Amino acid sequence: MDIGKALIVYRKELKDMLRDRRTLISAVVFPLVLFPLMSVGVGTLMEKSVKKVKEQTSKVMLLGEANAPELAAALREAEGLEIVPPAENYQQQISDRKVAAAVEFPTGFERAVRQGAAEPPALNIYYYTAQLRSEAAVRRIEEIVQRYREKVIAARLEARGISPSILKPVETKRENAAQPEKVGGAKLAGIIPYFIILLSLMGAVHPAIDLTAGEKERGTMETILASGLGRRELVAGKFLLVLTMALLTAALSIFSFVVTMYLSETYFQEMTRGYAFRISPQAIAWVFLMVLPLVIFFSATLLALALSAKNYKEAQSHISPLMIGAILPAVMAMVPGIELNARLALVPVLNVSLLLRELLTGNFPVVPLLIVFGSTLVIAGIALAAAVWQFQREEVLFRE
Repeated sequence: MDIGKALIVYRKELKDMLRDRRTLISAVVFPLVLFPLMSVGVGTLMEKSVKKVKEQTSKVMLLGEANAPELAAALREAEGLEIVPPAENYQQQISDRKVAAAVEFPTGFERAVRQGAAEPPALNIYYYTAQLRSEAAVRRIEEIVQRYREKVIAARLEARGISPSILKPVETKRENAAQPEKVGGAKLAGIIPYFIILLSLMGAVHPAIDLTAGEKERGTMETILASGLGRRELVAGKFLLVLTMALLTAALSIFSFVVTMYLSETYFQEMTRGYAFRISPQAIAWVFLMVLPLVIFFSATLLALALSAKNYKEAQSHISPLMIGAILPAVMAMVPGIELNARLALVPVLNVSLLLRELLTGNFPVVPLLIVFGSTLVIAGIALAAAVWQFQREEVLFRE
């Protein structure tokens, strides 16, 4: 293969690609703004929304209030709760979000509590599961009930001349033994590899389609082949361009992530409950190095899939399974309990995602790292060989 001719193809395609606004947006603008928007932007919006809900007054119904006058009085005096008159259709009102929750006191509730019945009376709380305001009201109600419970227990112990300390014969004290940077990284590094992998894949999609199915659709594939270039030089030049755009997207994603972490240090410390999140230059270099074989695999596979299509629209349908196949393993890496081991180090995409999570938390597992890098590089080589084979097939190149 003539490297010089391959570079000619590369330079020609690069000039054409840089004129395309869609490429610049997907490869440059999108990765730069995604991390700030997804982390600080969406995170701040969610935090304000939750805070607003907690500060708002929740409407609560008391059913059978006469059965528990003391506890009902505590609920009426509580801040953040507005007691509304009881109604028979309380469940429908909760479902319609007109009322946040309803508390039902069974008959003889307070009498059973005072007498210390063998079977404690049950307190029913009706609410709207997964509705933020309703769940906030339930938490507030449970706090008040807990204080009432503690008051009753203290009164019972005092009546029998027993110290309340008898209920706590042993105290436990938690103390973090891990480095604060690793704790902060463990709380945030689960989702970061997902975005890096997803953006790397997206950065290669448009160039791969445009250089193959796009040229078929425009009718320029025959012109390039008539220029005297060999098939190997042609595929090498196109592959290098797709790889360049994917690596650019990956590099900008990592850069945006690091800058966002440092510029929003206070915000992320609040997210990790005071633990700082630090990432060393060595970890950044390793992250980029481990993304490299995966990007090669994405670029070669996308090139081969897109070439098999006769137009842009068909190429998008061919590439969709790869998008799903890449996203699912990346999402699995965020599942608690899944740790990198020798077996998972051989699973494409998942292995890189798990390894990136380790690297971002300051861990450098040498053996899994070598397995992940080697296995991903082998798969990338197979994908690249498949792309070259596709370019050798006349029925694929000239499919209409």
